[in-house]
Amino acid sequence: MLEVFKVAIVGASGYTGGELLRILAVHPKVEVKVATSREYAGKPVYYAHPHLRGIYRRLKFTKLESPEQLADVVGDVDLVFLALPHKVSLHFVPKALEIGLKVVDLSADYRLKRIEDYKRWYGYEHPYPDLLEKAVYGIPELYGEKIKGAQLVANPGCNATSSILAVVPIASAGFIDLDHLVVDVKVGSSEAGAKPYRGGHHPEREGTARPYDASGHRHVAELEQAIRDFTGKDVRVGFTPHAVSMIRGSLASAYSWLTKDVKDLDVQRAYAKFYAGKPFIKIIRGPPMPYPDVKNVYGSNYAEVGFALDKRVGRLAMFAAIDNLMKGAAGVAVQNMNLMLGIEEDEGLKYLMPVRP
Repeated sequence: MLEVFKVAIVGASGYTGGELLRILAVHPKVEVKVATSREYAGKPVYYAHPHLRGIYRRLKFTKLESPEQLADVVGDVDLVFLALPHKVSLHFVPKALEIGLKVVDLSADYRLKRIEDYKRWYGYEHPYPDLLEKAVYGIPELYGEKIKGAQLVANPGCNATSSILAVVPIASAGFIDLDHLVVDVKVGSSEAGAKPYRGGHHPEREGTARPYDASGHRHVAELEQAIRDFTGKDVRVGFTPHAVSMIRGSLASAYSWLTKDVKDLDVQRAYAKFYAGKPFIKIIRGPPMPYPDVKNVYGSNYAEVGFALDKRVGRLAMFAAIDNLMKGAAGVAVQNMNLMLGIEEDEGLKYLMPVRP
């Protein structure tokens, strides 16, 4: 008999919660038992996600006010997704672990290992340093074996994910000068969340492009941590994201000077070796489109990575394109869930093909 795991989504009314519901609706080994929302409590999930009308016929949003109510609300599920804002998720995690649940936390509250980094980047003293040690950073292409045995996975940031996928294979190969690494990310308006505000609201972003958090974006801490994990070197990366006129997508373009006389084939082999056996990575070389394109991964958990070797100036450009709501959020969360529950890594995701045009 097919084993079906039960999961709960806490904070299911936002964009990421909606994507989790969409993916899990067709997952053959998982059933969503609980979806919480204070705003939509008691209403069918399609009130927040009209595209899911007729898909979830009985599931209604449940109200969850505090971590103390968690056990009563989620019941006997196997795993909980916490799709809550930063600092809100912070206190739900220890309660979920206390009652024996596996946790995929989609906030930033457990992504960084160094406790001092939370004071630096988020402005607070982290109250659970022991759980920072226990948490596994949730990029399966880098930390998949650790994720398999984890009780707590810290889902990565979307801009951090695209940057890490572009840079870490080449950094670990020793091809680039890590002291002069610069990363530029173009990201769609959905990364700002479902509740509009002046800078993130799509009408304010349509038809324009502009930098934001140009010298202090929090996701750079995740990139620097991943580089440290795979090279043993503490680095400071120049990192600037740009709000652009698209709804979905995160395109990272990273640049640094070469430290070795390498050829195109050397770089391609470094990516291929690092991502061997990784089902959601596509290495882009040659026609019809020589570089990663967010349009090619829209609506999917796939990532495109690629590069351009500029021998004239001795510089390497590294690229990665993802859907920020999928590989940058809900898609990788399900990929992490699969590994944690002993399910095939690509289950429920491999048939979610990119949508084009």
